[in-house]
Amino acid sequence: MNTLSINVIAIALGLAFSGASMAEGMSKTDYQAAKDRITAQYKTDKAGCDSLSGNKKDICVEEAKGKEKVAKAELEATYKPSRETRYDVSIAKAEAAYAVAKERCDDMAGNAKDVCVKEAKAAQVTAKADAKAQMKTSDANAEAAKKTSEANATADEKSAAARSKASEQATDARKDATEDKREAEYKVAKEKCDALAGGAKDECLMKAKTQFGK
Repeated sequence: MNTLSINVIAIALGLAFSGASMAEGMSKTDYQAAKDRITAQYKTDKAGCDSLSGNKKDICVEEAKGKEKVAKAELEATYKPSRETRYDVSIAKAEAAYAVAKERCDDMAGNAKDVCVKEAKAAQVTAKADAKAQMKTSDANAEAAKKTSEANATADEKSAAARSKASEQATDARKDATEDKREAEYKVAKEKCDALAGGAKDECLMKAKTQFGK
């Protein structure tokens, strides 16, 4: 994994709003109070960016926005726990991390900046693909468990069929995720070739196409 991808993941983890401190079965009053605190914290964080300038300020603002977005998503997942709201948390983290990473790329120029942006995008695609695959697998397993519980002791064939279908759906989800990741990685490799010229660039593009089966 490249350094930027590692940094993006670190940013995503850093932006995470800990829902562990919130009690399960949150009341509507507690939910609204928590939501107000998130908004207040965002305003404080954003105000803290005012002492900065240039791209450092832009990065600071994106970090504040990302922190708020993730916090709200995790609040929803605590208030209304489900596979969908947990998926929304993963997506919020991926989008927040991408926004910050992309802003950091503005410190660069030329091909280095283009590669930086592509790598940030690849990290986002990877995070989203993993989240989507995880949700599809979870949905498939839940459906299989439901059908299995509905089947009686003599319905082994139905139970086996349900498990088989769940396995196929999980495999398809992982396959889709892998294809999305490879496409994003190919774009990064292709972008890196733009720093070259002539035969070196042609050779670079050929290697990228061969590596990713294009």
